[in-house]
Amino acid sequence: VAADEGILHASGSGVPPVTKDYCIIYNSNWVSLPKTLDNATFRTLENLTSTVLCSSAEVPSGLMKDKAVVVMRGNCTFLEKARIAQSLGAKMLLIASKSRLSAISDNKTDFEDVTLPIALIRYSDIVDMQQVLGNEVNVTLYSPPLPEFDYSMVVIFLIAVFTVALGGYWSGVAELENLKAVASPGERETRWKKEENVTFTPVTVIFFVVICCVMLVLLYFFYKWLVYVIISVFCLASAMSLYNCLAALIGEIPFGQCRITCSNKTIEVRLIFLAIFCIAAAVVWAVFRNEDRWAWILQDILGVAFCLNFIKTLKMPNFKSCVILLGLLLLYDVFFVFITPFFTKNGASIMVEVAAGPFGNSEKLPVVIRVPRLEHSASTLCDLPFSLLGFGDIIVPGLLVAYCRRFDVQTRSSSVYYISCTIAYAVGMVLTFVVLALMKMGQPALLYLVPCTLITSSLVAWRRKEMKKFWKGSSYQVGWRP
Repeated sequence: VAADEGILHASGSGVPPVTKDYCIIYNSNWVSLPKTLDNATFRTLENLTSTVLCSSAEVPSGLMKDKAVVVMRGNCTFLEKARIAQSLGAKMLLIASKSRLSAISDNKTDFEDVTLPIALIRYSDIVDMQQVLGNEVNVTLYSPPLPEFDYSMVVIFLIAVFTVALGGYWSGVAELENLKAVASPGERETRWKKEENVTFTPVTVIFFVVICCVMLVLLYFFYKWLVYVIISVFCLASAMSLYNCLAALIGEIPFGQCRITCSNKTIEVRLIFLAIFCIAAAVVWAVFRNEDRWAWILQDILGVAFCLNFIKTLKMPNFKSCVILLGLLLLYDVFFVFITPFFTKNGASIMVEVAAGPFGNSEKLPVVIRVPRLEHSASTLCDLPFSLLGFGDIIVPGLLVAYCRRFDVQTRSSSVYYISCTIAYAVGMVLTFVVLALMKMGQPALLYLVPCTLITSSLVAWRRKEMKKFWKGSSYQVGWRP
């Protein structure tokens, strides 16, 4: 809701009194609400939702005296209702709305004499208030500032670091199996048939970044059509990724390996059921993706699987390619967050607009990890705000972490590159959240993640006097022995 959000604190007449908070929308240019309950004044609530209060004749004389009054929305403006309520002695006006809450706006110039607080509240909340607190209710209004820190950031931090660390480790396991296959000619052909990795060269890195730029611009101008293409692709890719992740785990379980034969090919029955489960998970998310209360959990599970599979499958051949990829995507992130507001009509960045759904589009791109805010505030009452982290902020540094893990395997470096780069990623995430809290605006996470991971990896290679091998990558792999 693009408006000033506040809290109506209601208290029943029981002993001890039952209290409950409800969302309100108000106009901060008309009235200034206290920031805490300590400075708030309670008023007895008079429920007049049977009237719209567009005429003083609708209410008996003296009924509103020194009370908070709730009336229905409609038939006249908010300020006309407020002037009538104030003339009848009311100290607070609540306007109940059966439709979605929206910003309170009107021409205040003609109503300078109106001084009582005016707030918009859901009609369903008034009904709930009567059912929970009874007919004798005291209410007050206040608008606490948004918390500087929310524990949803901790959850996102743990998800991101876990995904990057596990993706890098998985990539290292695959690399170890490849090297063993190279050293054992009998396993080589079998391993190559299983191998599904894609290697990025400097040329393909540049091509990939160009595609990202073009796709983001197209999303900005044609969002309402392309968003459904992205949703479809996400469902397909996340189902395949979830299958690959769970199949890798199931492959380690030595039970239930019965097979069936079809067209001269054999397949494990448990993998058939796994494929059905993964497809069903993606379909359920697609159908219920707008159920904010729980769909975010399924989206995050599918998203983590997608990122893990991407990090494991896409191989960076050397540190040179990592520097080019991370450097270009850092420039891409900074440009579309900080520079594009100078070119757009509304002064908003293309990146933020696309992430939020430009022009008020209700469909959101499913390329983020979402965690609802956990700290109690007016925002959590009025809506269900989320903390977000884009898949790119996991995958892009994750590719460097995966390269470091493979380099450790190839050089038997006791995981020093992998551990150092993973810690650097965690530090970069913390730095991102600190800057986010201080600046109170969306940040391009790669601005902090890329320098932390690249500088740390470079320092480790320089300290171990392996920078040349680390930079060139695969040219030294032939001499590996089990």
